[in-house]
Amino acid sequence: MATKETKQRGRPRSFDRETALEQAVRSFWERGYEATSISDLTRAMGISAPSLYAAFGDKRALFGEVVVEYGRLYGGFLSRAVAEEPTARRGVERALREAAAEYTLPGRPRGCLVISAALNISPASAEVADSLREMRLANVRAIAAAIRADIASGELPPDADAGALAAFIGAVIQGMSQQARDGAERTELEAIAELALKAWPRKAGGASS
Repeated sequence: MATKETKQRGRPRSFDRETALEQAVRSFWERGYEATSISDLTRAMGISAPSLYAAFGDKRALFGEVVVEYGRLYGGFLSRAVAEEPTARRGVERALREAAAEYTLPGRPRGCLVISAALNISPASAEVADSLREMRLANVRAIAAAIRADIASGELPPDADAGALAAFIGAVIQGMSQQARDGAERTELEAIAELALKAWPRKAGGASS
């Protein structure tokens, strides 16, 4: 009967999988999906190509794990903010401020992996681009749902356009990510966030929602 070691080409795994995965996150985050080669990954992860394939599958499968790990460690703040705050505006305000901080944190690649990893992607990798696009659109839908709930409760005026407002906030967040990659500092992104919030609809009485 073959042992586990025999099935894995006769050797026990000689690297820490979580550490290697974290290095893969940084590689894809810095370079994007298309520009990150297997040699880039093996060099960053400190493993051989056969070990990468044995532990993670191909590049596409590894990237799927990377996106999940990125969300667990770094991403997800937008959906959490919208879900946890009592109004859509407070959720969006929190998300924008957290984006300004997260996208410029020292010691990390700039911006958002989910936004930037599929830039300049080839048709052969369309599945990757589609999956990241769906993640971004899911965030926009969550914002729109929170806005519609506030319209229904009277927190926002009945003529507020939930879809357009949510799409606007999504565009602002994507722009903040790119600005961060271009070198913008946290205070500059916070200024963008403040300007974006000025477009938020107000209650009939004039108070911010």
